Parts: sequence; C-alpha cells; structure tokens
Amino acid sequence: MAGKNRRKPEREREDTPDAGSTAVDFNRSGTVAPAIRVLDPPDQPPSSDPGTPLPDDTNILKENVKGLKSKLRKHKQESENRSVLAKRRFLFPLGIIIGLLLAGWFIPPSTLPALPENLQLFLDDYDITMPSMPQFDFSAEWERFKSNIPEPWKLANDGREFQVGEEMKSRGLEAKYPLVLIPGIISTSLESWSTTPELRRFFRQKVWGGFSMVSQVTFNKERWMASLMLDPETGLDPPGAKVRSVEGIDAASTFIQGYWLWSKIIENLAVVNYDTNNLYLAPYDWRLSCWNLEERDGYFSKLKSTIEGFKKRQKRKTVIAAHSMGTTVFKWVESPEHGGGGPNWVEDHVESFVSIAGTHLGVAKAMAAFLSGEMKDTVQVNPAGAYVLERFFSRKERARLFRSWVGSASMWVKGGDVIWGNSTHAPDDVDGADHSHGELIAFRAKLNDAKAKNMTADNAGTWILEHTPTTFQKMLATNFSYGIEKDEKKLKANDRDHTKWTNPLEIRLPNAPSMKFFCVYGHGKDTERSYWYTRGQYEHDDTLADAEQSECPGESNCGTTRSPLDLPLHKPSCIDHEYTDHTVNPKVLNGVKMGEGDGTVSLLSLGAMCVEGWKRKRWNPAGIKVTTVEFPHNPVPGLPRGGGYTADHVDILGSTPLSEIILKVATGAADEVQENLVSDIRRYAERIQWD
Repeated sequence: MAGKNRRKPEREREDTPDAGSTAVDFNRSGTVAPAIRVLDPPDQPPSSDPGTPLPDDTNILKENVKGLKSKLRKHKQESENRSVLAKRRFLFPLGIIIGLLLAGWFIPPSTLPALPENLQLFLDDYDITMPSMPQFDFSAEWERFKSNIPEPWKLANDGREFQVGEEMKSRGLEAKYPLVLIPGIISTSLESWSTTPELRRFFRQKVWGGFSMVSQVTFNKERWMASLMLDPETGLDPPGAKVRSVEGIDAASTFIQGYWLWSKIIENLAVVNYDTNNLYLAPYDWRLSCWNLEERDGYFSKLKSTIEGFKKRQKRKTVIAAHSMGTTVFKWVESPEHGGGGPNWVEDHVESFVSIAGTHLGVAKAMAAFLSGEMKDTVQVNPAGAYVLERFFSRKERARLFRSWVGSASMWVKGGDVIWGNSTHAPDDVDGADHSHGELIAFRAKLNDAKAKNMTADNAGTWILEHTPTTFQKMLATNFSYGIEKDEKKLKANDRDHTKWTNPLEIRLPNAPSMKFFCVYGHGKDTERSYWYTRGQYEHDDTLADAEQSECPGESNCGTTRSPLDLPLHKPSCIDHEYTDHTVNPKVLNGVKMGEGDGTVSLLSLGAMCVEGWKRKRWNPAGIKVTTVEFPHNPVPGLPRGGGYTADHVDILGSTPLSEIILKVATGAADEVQENLVSDIRRYAERIQWD
C-alpha cells in the first residue's frame, strides 16, 4: 500500500541524526568533519588549561579509538591475505565468460552486435579514456573475430524441422483457412524508437529479445530499464523513451537466435503452402493494458482489419491460434468503442480458435512477482547465482519493473476463493495433502507480526495491493476485474465493461455457434501453485502497509499517511527460499509449494473453464463446442528444450502434437482433433462451486 506523501530524499533524511547516532557536519570546504561532543564529568568543572589532565572518559575514548584502528588494520591485512576463491570475486567474471561461451554455442555470428560501439558507450558513461593504439583497429579486429566463429549454434535444430508439414502434405492436405498467430506475454520482441540524444545509439535495436538486449542489459542496465518501464500514472511511454513492438513474423519466431518460439510451427505451415499472404503473426506490446494497446497502437482495430482482408480476398473465415496471455481478444474486437466488429463479427469471420496453454484463470507466479519480484525461477537458482542476480538485478528492481507492465496484471488469479480454494481445502488438492493449496500465501514460522497470517486467494489479493504503490492499485482498478459473476443479466451488461474482458468468469463467449474452440495445453510438469513466505525487517519504501494505521477498505486506493518522523514502516515480504521439504505433500522447493500444470500455469487455470465453466450456458450462451486436448510431458533426456513431446508452457510451441493440431485445423481436417485428457482436471473442476 502506498502512502500519500512522498518519501524524503536520501540527503534530507541523512542530515537528520537519529537518537544515539553521531552527528556529522559538512563544512564549507565540502569535507566531512565529525562533531563528537564529549561531556565533562558532573563532579568537576570543565577546564580550559591545556596542562590539565584529560578527564577519565576522554582517556577511555582515546583508548577505544586506538583499539578500533588496530582492529581495522588487522582486518584489512586478513582481507588482503584471503585467496581469490574465498573472496568470491571470481563469480561475476566467471559468469560473463560462461555466458559468452553459451552465446557462441547458440548464436550465429551474423547476429552479434557491434561490440566496439557498445564498449565505447560503456566507457563514455564512466568517463574512462582508453590509450590510443595507432596500429590497432578494434572494429576491424572484431569483424575478423566474428567471421572466424564456428557454427555450433546450428545444433539448436533437432531434426524435426518441416517434418509434420511433410506428413500433412503427403496426405494431400494444403492451406485452406487464413491463419492468425497471437503470441503470449513477453514473446513479442520490442524495439526502441527513442530519439533523445542518450538513446539514439539504440534506435531500432531490440530492447526485448535478440542479442542486442543482452548487450544493453550488461553494459547499460539503467538505461535499458528506463526504456522498458512504463509511466506509473498513464501506463504509457515515460518522457524521453519510446518503445514499440517489432512487426512481422520475425517479431515472435525466436526470442534470441537459437531459442525458438513460433518458428517450428511456421516451418511446418510453410510446407503446406502458408506464407505472408495467408499467414499473419499479430505482435503486440505486451507491457500495455488492453485499453492502452488499442488507444495507442490501435491493435484490435488492426487485427480486425487484417482478418476482414483475408475474408475479402480468400472468401474464407480465419483460424486464430493464440498462446498463453494472447487468448483474450474477442470482446475487444467486437466492442463498438474499440475493434467495432459487433456481436456477430466472430461468427462471420472466425472458423476456429485454438487456445494454446491459455492463462484463463490467472497464474500464481504473477502474484509473487507483483508482491516481491520473485517466482520459482529466481528462488531456485544456486547461492552463487542468487547472489549475482540480487546484486545485478535486485528483487526491488524486478518488482518495480513488473508493476509498471500493467498488461501482465491480466494474469492475476481470477475467481478468488471460489476457484482457488479456502483455508481448509482447494479443488486441486491431492488426496492426503499435508497443507492445502487454498492458502495461496502462508507463513511457516510463527512470526511476531500480527499481519503475517496465512491467506487465501481473496486475502492475498488484498494484501498484495496493500504492499504495492497506489499508482499500481489504480491501474488495476481501471483496467481489470478478478471476480466471478453468475448472474446472466450482469454478464450481458459486462459486454460493455472493458475491465471484465480479460476474465472469462465475468464475460460470455462470443455469439458464434459454428466456431470450433480447442483448449490445448500440457500436463505433468511441476508447477508453482502456492507459497511459503517470510518477512524481513522494517525499511524505507514507497509503501506503508505495515504502519499502525494502515488499512485497505476496498480492492484499491489503500493508503497510509507517512509518519512525521519518517520512520521505516515497510516490512519486505519474500519467498522463504531456505525451506525445502520433499517429504510433505505437496512438496516444497525453496519455499514454493508445487502443484500440477505445465511448469508455468496451474492445471486449474489451463483447463477448468474448458471442461466445466464453458459447458454452462451463462458463460457460453451460443453453445460453442469446446474440445480439450491435454499433452503429457514426455521430454527427451539430453535435449535442452525437451524434444518433440515436451509439454512445457513455452516449449510446447515446438512439440510435434501441437503442430499436428494446428495444421489439421488450418487445412480443414479439424474433425480429426479429438478430446484427450491425461490429468484429473475434470475431477478437480467438478469440485468448484460454479453454481
């Protein structure tokens, strides 16, 4: 929860000595002079005679100073004698070397950035002047080095390229319906369009995705963060920075060379005669809320125009395949205030919709990211990696960055306790569970803290809002809603309320009875479902939720007036990463309670609406047929991305079964796609109180 008054500047706070501290004077020359005031003993008057012996207290003070100096010299000598390994100063350069070696393995030399330019920028930032070497041309030597790099990065290919497409083509299947691909969150590459003098060197370079992002994070982290962070008040570009999504199929084919996203699917589509005339990848700036995405970029209007253009030229409806967060588009296209398609537009223009690993009911890891800048991926690194990560990109910095990306708030868990469970049980608790997933955030030890209580999804949502700035709270309140609506009249009214359109529990599916709907996702990989948290000591922060008078009467606008003495009133919360227990059920890994899912999204979010929610008329009034296909997670040992039968949230985009489904739907063989469940999702979904 953010206070209404701004925190004092650091200099202003430091100039005010705390009780028991030593005052510090800044003299006119700018040097620091300690102002230690020694009191004379009360039983003798002060003496001004230089020959008078010093009081006992003063002698003691001098002896203490001598002792401290001696200890300091001894500690300095011991520090100098410590080995390089003991100091651990080798970790950061070692990490850089390993990173460069991995980069050489996966990245073609042609994609390496102009290192001399980035190095010169780094030197300029720190006012470092390199000695001139007339006989050495660094730029020429760098180009010569790149030309001699071998190409082991080609091993990122695993031999399955074009295979599914060849099989479909051998059956006589060819492109039939135009196809639109919608990426998920963080999948679309972003590039800089900033023209301010300090950012011109990065003009049209990728700030998200590609090797240029790696070099900018390494050499210019502060400027990189300043470019990617959005204005907390408007949710748009901050002054001086301008970032837009990369356009075209390359925007989300790969994240960085060698790390594919949609490229495997696109390769197979090309075999059955898809190209840029009947295939469109719809990139977007995933940092923005859907409202700002339309207001600034006209995204949904462009998407609507593209699909209408396909129908005009090819006389066929379009197939849409969307991954992860990209599955919530229909209401924005239909809305008269945005896409302007109208209530029958989907029925007239969309043949089939394929939801790939859709985050329909939210993601638990989003809650942890907004609260403390953490998730399973950050707390399960080894101690050396955790140290480097915290020093280079701290939890506070990560949380601040996540909160500025308002678009990611669409992944906040939806439905509250009705979907995610209460303090005693959750729909996806396994038999014999030692602790329920219904307590989304729990504290293992009894802390001397009245506010450190175990929390369900409803409680946790309010608590997270209390511990985030008011600007973030207002952004959520004006763009999103996370409840559940069972009244059909209110659901109909929600067709005109854009804050409901990313929550399938508060809106209806389109009026498109002939459209085919496929829910496709993976299962069988441990997924973070709930957390054990702990709390730190009081510290200064923009949020004051731990003050005595803090309160949050609603779901937004939680505030507390800053204390007159400017005392630290924020107690940081973080995942209890020291707690690991494989013997309990669910098992705990570094403070994360693991559940079922695809490694990122919980099974409840992936499938509950598909097998139960959308079977009800209130949320599916047109009676659209929803077919659910689950893939078991069967990675190939030794392959970094798992091979052709992985079910990981991202790597599923390269799985053979997914390519088969998309090609069958796009080539007119959708009837061959049959429902397949490998999990207990139907049993879990039946435990939810839908009615």
